[in-house]
Amino acid sequence: MRSPPSLRRNLLLHTLVGVALVWCAMAAWVFWDAEHEVEELLDAHLAQVAALLMVRHGDGGLADAQERRSPPILHEYGTSVAYQVFDGERVVMRSSNAGVEPLAPQRPGFATVRSGGQAWRVFATPADPPRIWVYVAEQMTVRDDIMWAILSALVIPLACVLPLIVLMLYWATGRGLRPLEVLRQLLRARDVTSTQAVHMDGAPAELLPLLGSLNDLLLRLADKVEAERRFTADAAHELRTPIAAIRTQAQVALGALPTDADAAIREPLRATLQGCDRATHVVEQLLALAQLEGAHTPQARPFALIDALQPVCAELALAGLRRQQVLELDLAADLIAHGHLTLWQILMRNLIDNALRYSPPGATVHIQAHASGDGGIQVTVEDSGPGLSPQDISRLGERFFRVLGTRASGSGLGWSIVRRIADLQGLTIEVSRSAALGGLMLDIRQPPSERALAGASGAHLNAG
Repeated sequence: MRSPPSLRRNLLLHTLVGVALVWCAMAAWVFWDAEHEVEELLDAHLAQVAALLMVRHGDGGLADAQERRSPPILHEYGTSVAYQVFDGERVVMRSSNAGVEPLAPQRPGFATVRSGGQAWRVFATPADPPRIWVYVAEQMTVRDDIMWAILSALVIPLACVLPLIVLMLYWATGRGLRPLEVLRQLLRARDVTSTQAVHMDGAPAELLPLLGSLNDLLLRLADKVEAERRFTADAAHELRTPIAAIRTQAQVALGALPTDADAAIREPLRATLQGCDRATHVVEQLLALAQLEGAHTPQARPFALIDALQPVCAELALAGLRRQQVLELDLAADLIAHGHLTLWQILMRNLIDNALRYSPPGATVHIQAHASGDGGIQVTVEDSGPGLSPQDISRLGERFFRVLGTRASGSGLGWSIVRRIADLQGLTIEVSRSAALGGLMLDIRQPPSERALAGASGAHLNAG
């Protein structure tokens, strides 16, 4: 799978390409200008040497020049320069590296010729009298050497500095993109349910439009969530009254039947009452969920954990007796939890009710609470039900999700409520299989009070 494009890499690449193109254009211009200036300078040098050779000292200057020896070579480029002076067809003066034949055609000005396997730049000019011609030549390799020296002076420093330029650009792009990393960390640390505007101190001007669009999206999302919550609450409220009326009518009809009434009449009325009870349960769950969706984290206060578990277990134990189910509570009286007592009761009621609902008649549901090793508390709920597959465990918390093939009644909202309360209370819930009872085992953990008050992370549902 291809990795996504990197903004930093693209910025670095584009900057390097831009720098390289600008440098190449400047180097080409400098090289062309330097080559032109070198050509002009060396051509001027040839013309000046020719002018010096043309100077005559009296009437016998040329005759004297014929007797003179060639001047000594005082520079490494000395052998690369040649000269000739002709009087008609006769050479009267020449350098040691010049032959007796003219270096170039007898034509005034500059010419580039080849002689002796070498390319020469030659300047030819007539003197006074007109039969006198002066030729001054220079090997083209001299000019090539100069231009290669200029080119090396341009390229080598850049090649040496290029790694430093890459490192500086890498650092600069990283520093420039740092606000994006800060924004990522800021968003990562937010509660998944939070729709509050994102505030970032010192945000650069380029990031402000993104922050504005993000906050506008969060505002619209908050409006949608609030509208959904109001709709759920309003719908639940509206359903309460007709369900209660139907249940009342069914109770009245069932009570009005004679004792010897046929079962075919009694059973539909009892089924109606059970359906009303299930509908009432769904409505109550929807109302609870709607209230929790709009809630912020309540202020955490210490309370005895027994105050949250004992009333819930007493209430549900009576319902379990009708199916010969046993509800066991193993709880130390001195355990102190931190949070909201009512929310804890709602959470435990949903978990224990699910355990009883999905356990067979005569089963045992065991609840144990104790202090955890890190100074927090741990509550374990185990049942004798069929358990859940890893796929079903991963879907716990989805609204209206129910395991297929089960006969137990339910709304599919209990785990949504559990997850939301766990988010608000800073709890983690791990789901695994009970080794003792064979059904599900739920581990509810609360960190130490100082971490809980600091806003611990939300619920996590993990398959054990």
